[in-house]
Amino acid sequence: MASIRTRLTVLGSAVALAACAQVPVQLAGAAPAAAAASYDWVALGDSYTAGVIPAAGDVFEIPRDGCERTDRSYPQVIDRDLGGLIDLTNVSCGAATIEDVTFRAQEPIGRHLPPFSEDPDYPFPPVPPQSEAVGPGTDVITVGVGGNTLGFAGILSQCLQLGSGSGDEGTPCKDDLAASIPGRLAKVSSDYDQMLAVLHERAPKAKILAVGYPTVVPEDTSKCRYNNFEQFGSVTQGDLDWLRQDVMEPLNKAIEKSADAHDAATFVDLYKSSRNHSVCDAGKWVEGVLTNSHEVSLVHPNARGHRNAADHVTEAILNSISVD
Repeated sequence: MASIRTRLTVLGSAVALAACAQVPVQLAGAAPAAAAASYDWVALGDSYTAGVIPAAGDVFEIPRDGCERTDRSYPQVIDRDLGGLIDLTNVSCGAATIEDVTFRAQEPIGRHLPPFSEDPDYPFPPVPPQSEAVGPGTDVITVGVGGNTLGFAGILSQCLQLGSGSGDEGTPCKDDLAASIPGRLAKVSSDYDQMLAVLHERAPKAKILAVGYPTVVPEDTSKCRYNNFEQFGSVTQGDLDWLRQDVMEPLNKAIEKSADAHDAATFVDLYKSSRNHSVCDAGKWVEGVLTNSHEVSLVHPNARGHRNAADHVTEAILNSISVD
């Protein structure tokens, strides 16, 4: 990502020059001059944006609102990288669906995931629909959502249960759930189209960056060891192939197709760049059911995964604001 660093250096110099240009006016006794121009960015999304797990950093909001935004999630990484060039409003929230972004108040769950974990602060008050954070002055919107509308967490939980005791044989999860996937994907597409239309209506000048999901399951699922809960636990190899081919890859395609159909939107692909960094790879960017320190992670990006997302989203942001 050397090109991004070069652009950031040039951009930073331009801001410094712009700030210096204001000094004589202020010394002359006039009203304080406006600061160098910054761009208003609103980050929307689910746990793959918010961070949520300890491997993606520490929750930085006090008091907690249950959305579990962490300091090494990609919006916060980009905010540090870009400094004063971008004014970030991050309202992403763990467990958010597309409807929670578009129009529905969400009741955050924090880290209350029984039977895996109990959150002493649960339940949390509702948070407003994320789209309310954008408005006519918004320049850039990033949105990473869709997995919870598809029901990926529930699918994964079902695959774990059905694969338990199978000895890694067969495709019990596919056999049970495959018939429901086309309808789930159709809802993702419909809800995503509605969301993009609402965001464009609320922020007509904003560029919308639709952020896809990274590689979670490797192409070679023989890398995944059955009953290893730092990977996919009791999900069978056959079901992992199904999850990759018929669930996660079509989810990304549905998001990309919706973005392509809206002039204000651009798809940001994280899948290709993370292809060799799945849950089952040695240099993984996504944690498995548990981390190696036995924390519950339920297949979410770690700090390295968020760093990769930050690089690609930063490039898309800089392109969207036409910085040369």
